[in-house]
Amino acid sequence: MTVHSLSRTDARRLAVRAQLLDADRPGGMFDVVRGLTLLQNDPAAPVAPSADLVLWSRLGSSYSPAQLRDAIDEQALLELRGMIHPAEDLALHRAEMAEWPGRPPLRDWQEGVREWVDVNNGCRVDILARLRADGPLTTRELPDTCVIPWRSSGWNNNRNITKMIDFLVQRGEVAAAGRRGADRLWDLAERVYPDETVPYEQALGIRDERRLRALGIARAQVRAAPGGPDAAGELAVVEGVRGRWRIDPELLDRAFAGRTALLSPLDRLVYDRKRLAELFEFDYQLEMFKPAAERRWGYWALPILYGDRLVGKLDATADRRAGMLRVDAIHEDAPFTRAMAAAVRHEIEELADWLRLDLMIA
Repeated sequence: MTVHSLSRTDARRLAVRAQLLDADRPGGMFDVVRGLTLLQNDPAAPVAPSADLVLWSRLGSSYSPAQLRDAIDEQALLELRGMIHPAEDLALHRAEMAEWPGRPPLRDWQEGVREWVDVNNGCRVDILARLRADGPLTTRELPDTCVIPWRSSGWNNNRNITKMIDFLVQRGEVAAAGRRGADRLWDLAERVYPDETVPYEQALGIRDERRLRALGIARAQVRAAPGGPDAAGELAVVEGVRGRWRIDPELLDRAFAGRTALLSPLDRLVYDRKRLAELFEFDYQLEMFKPAAERRWGYWALPILYGDRLVGKLDATADRRAGMLRVDAIHEDAPFTRAMAAAVRHEIEELADWLRLDLMIA
């Protein structure tokens, strides 16, 4: 059994290269989504929506957010559970949809959503019948016949149809079918999706391989499912870091040329905060839910990548009403060299140009 020995620099470069953030930029939006396997479609947009920031950080100003919206509406990209996937990966998710909300043992939240859908099965049936007769339709055109309202911490209270549609998409019964103006249209999945599936365990294995290829390096984990496929990649140890990792060996032994990039707080390079601390030795938290007085870096601070290091955070806000990208602070984890400062300033200017906003630096 091969166990690779890596320095932290080796590990970081694997991660940066896998995330398409080295100097060799990808060719276009679909190349990025296929390479990353998914984009988180989060609506928060203090600077820009996260999925758009992720694409801009890879492609630069050639990327337009309209490309992503059109691709989702036309089913060239697929949105599932708040994640955007390549459309051709749908077959890898169909078997899992059929076993919604998952294989036993279920977690408490899975039991909760299953019970809510079961008790409101009449509403589920009414929605499917209405779509079969008149679809595609918007959320507002679908009947809310739930007998028990959806309850949450407050964000989604009583949004019964929104939550029911979400779960029916996860079950593979309903699918997005374009837009009517600003409204998303929904229809029966059988009218939208191709009739193709991959067996459950095989699909999980392929998705694990793609996930590792997109991350480059990830903590070694033992699969919980008995009889499941072998873990993806090959084992590695990282100098100065405890435990074992799995890597995609195809990314090894390649020359590395880095660049400067401003990252979404939800970017997969930084999303796993433990991996971030271990490999990049970078202290970071998303502070949007903290009281303003307790924030160190800002509401939606963008991590700053320079080569294979994360070197600081950009506290910026897109004030669209004023037509300004307002930069309140550039937090340097260590003092920037003149070259680093110039490269970071250039990226900030590129971001402002892409957003079509004037730049204001406090």
